Amino acid sequence: MNRDNRQNIEIRFYSGKSLLHGMLHLPDSLLLSSLPPLVVGSHGFEGSMESAKQQLLSKILPQNGFAFLRFSHRGCKKSEGDFVKDTSIAKRVEDLISAVDNALKLQLTKKRQIFLFGSSLGGSTVIATWQSLADKGLSPLGAILCAAPVNSMTIQRIPLNGNDLHPPLPISFFEKNLLFDLTDRLANLSNILIFHGDQDKTVPIENGYTIYKHVKEPKELIILKDGDHQMSNKKDQELFKVEALKWLKKTINQD
Repeated sequence: MNRDNRQNIEIRFYSGKSLLHGMLHLPDSLLLSSLPPLVVGSHGFEGSMESAKQQLLSKILPQNGFAFLRFSHRGCKKSEGDFVKDTSIAKRVEDLISAVDNALKLQLTKKRQIFLFGSSLGGSTVIATWQSLADKGLSPLGAILCAAPVNSMTIQRIPLNGNDLHPPLPISFFEKNLLFDLTDRLANLSNILIFHGDQDKTVPIENGYTIYKHVKEPKELIILKDGDHQMSNKKDQELFKVEALKWLKKTINQD
């Protein structure tokens, strides 16, 4: 664990046999009368802790009294592992649980005020992880999900071509590691804020409607008009910032 200044702590922790890299962002202690709530993020399929929404949350959450942990899953960026061998829903669930466990061991955040954030496949990971955390006595207070696929068969664009993040991927990779339908897990979730673009060409908006239909109240679905999978429109990013903070603060006040 390396503290690069008073608010940011670089952390490394094991998930399975792989050492993962993350950063815990804390509010200025002078602004707090007690330990802050913790938000833990899970990035998308080809993402990392450096992804745009992770970076955005690392700035705005500490400014508003929340701690935020961003980390890279196995095989991504600085985290150990092999992208092809270690990318699956099951292993990403293990990673997210390890991230929560290790952040809480630092005793710098409240143990009973945990939120999750997931974008794209990270949102699927959040859905799949929820009950496992509850079984450990770490029930999340809520979650924010962006363009999350509930059923992998609905995904319209599968990144098979190689790039600087991974080699070319055969369709068998997805058939073996990333076939899932999490619809039956949704009933476990509550206090869920959902963002989904109505022009998402990767994960169709039907996934957002499915999540909203099956999760418990309170819940909210924000449809981003003309919004794409990456939330690339500046007005959508501003709306995301405003509504995410509003949702988190409201949920804390209700706790």
